[in-house]
Amino acid sequence: MLQIDQLVFTAWGRRFFDRATVTLPIGGKVGLVGRNGVGKSTLFKLILGELSPDGGDIGVPKAARIGSVDQEHPATPVSLLDTILAADVEREALHAELETAEPERMGDIYMRLTEIDADRAPARAGEILSGLGFSTADLARPMAEFSGGWRMRVALAAALFAQPDLLLLDEPTNYLDLEGALWLEARLKKYPHSALIISHDRELLNNSVDYILHITEQRLDFYTGGYDDFERQRAEKLRLQAASRSKQEAERAHLQSFVDRFRAKASKAAQAQSRMKRLAKLQPIAATIEERVAPFTLPSPPRPLAPPLMRLEGVNVGYDGNVVLRGLNLRLDVDDRIGLLGVNGAGKSTFAKMAAGALPIMTGNMQRERRIQVGWFHQHQIEALDPADTPLDIIRRERLDLGESGHRSTLARFGIGFDKQSTTVADLSGGERARLLLNMVAMEAPHLLILDEPTNHLDIDSRRALLDALNDYQGAVILITHDRSLMELVADRLWLAADGTVAPFDGDMDDYARLVLERAGSAAPSQMAAPGRKKRRVA
Repeated sequence: MLQIDQLVFTAWGRRFFDRATVTLPIGGKVGLVGRNGVGKSTLFKLILGELSPDGGDIGVPKAARIGSVDQEHPATPVSLLDTILAADVEREALHAELETAEPERMGDIYMRLTEIDADRAPARAGEILSGLGFSTADLARPMAEFSGGWRMRVALAAALFAQPDLLLLDEPTNYLDLEGALWLEARLKKYPHSALIISHDRELLNNSVDYILHITEQRLDFYTGGYDDFERQRAEKLRLQAASRSKQEAERAHLQSFVDRFRAKASKAAQAQSRMKRLAKLQPIAATIEERVAPFTLPSPPRPLAPPLMRLEGVNVGYDGNVVLRGLNLRLDVDDRIGLLGVNGAGKSTFAKMAAGALPIMTGNMQRERRIQVGWFHQHQIEALDPADTPLDIIRRERLDLGESGHRSTLARFGIGFDKQSTTVADLSGGERARLLLNMVAMEAPHLLILDEPTNHLDIDSRRALLDALNDYQGAVILITHDRSLMELVADRLWLAADGTVAPFDGDMDDYARLVLERAGSAAPSQMAAPGRKKRRVA
């Protein structure tokens, strides 16, 4: 489906690809992985023709349709359902042609509509929209009424509905909640055509793709299987490479020693010449480069507080007199690891804000340990950063007690190297901004860490580093994340935000995944008969 041959591309003062070559199989679902900044999104732009290579070729079959999700859908007056249906360009064109077609042409149009299963299109669109969290009432709403985050979901829904021959998805779970990510994982598994997916979601890469394409050292390396298979194969490949290099260096040293000893001896000249030729023919094996990621610094509180950290009894909480969550009866202890589940809009962020002490309760009784310190990370912090600030500016304001060397060494511990410390926020990657803020919210060794989608923008290795830091941290954690792997490995108890409250969930993540997919499946039929949708008749 996609053939890349000897690709060379240089831009912005660096080389991204140097004679990179790979062939992707027809119908394959491929996960595209690599460290932040290695060129994953750049490769997508090259495939789409938005950038031109300096050398080599990128080829797809001439008639193949390529689809991507690169920005939110425009805020138009068109309804949500009609927006999705319009993504099937052929179906829309055939329906438009029916309005003016000659009688002898209409038979061909109806036959083609039957071939592409056009009658089922509204049902298929409804199923996709339901899985991505839209309600029946949403289907008739104009696109202009949806926020940017929801219009990103619309763009993803449109791409899935159109079913291009090659689907390009760049971090599709970044703007989904856990429920949407679980649904997408199942959907991609049965996608009928080829797909190339940039993702740092380990569960998606293990459960939804057949191959891994790894960008490293300006090359494209292709592996069979999911992400865990890729890690095992790559580790073995690196081990063999290191062993071969060690063996070659020993042989090179032996040959050079012989040449040095006997080159001047007439009786050994022939043998010395032979070994010199052998030395010249030895192709150097590259040294294994270990890509290491800086750890996260999440210091534990120096002294535990008396339990509980927080107790809620009949608590109602909301905004401007409107209750969002009611009847909360929960207890949080000093070593609890709570995974907070629930669809977008169910009140997870409201609960986090209340637990952080940033939102007062409306009624009920809330007991908080008076000495509690809370570290609260949420995505709006990244958006609120001043683009003209630098990491040094930020740390100087937060830690007045440290001198210049202290500020720089603290940033270095955070994984912000000297070369990045004076770089403006606008020029930092999303991963670098997230790393800076995650470390800073934990800087004072809080008793409770509240992490609301901490893994957005982090690559897989950085997510693993965050997991290690959280498992070493000796305080309480409330975690909201669409990263199922992180949720499973950090949370020891699950709470579910649903139906206007938060309550313990009786089950594990597998139970919750089944619940989400069953709920999406049962909701989809009701989406098919959307209010106000004019049904077209096809013969």
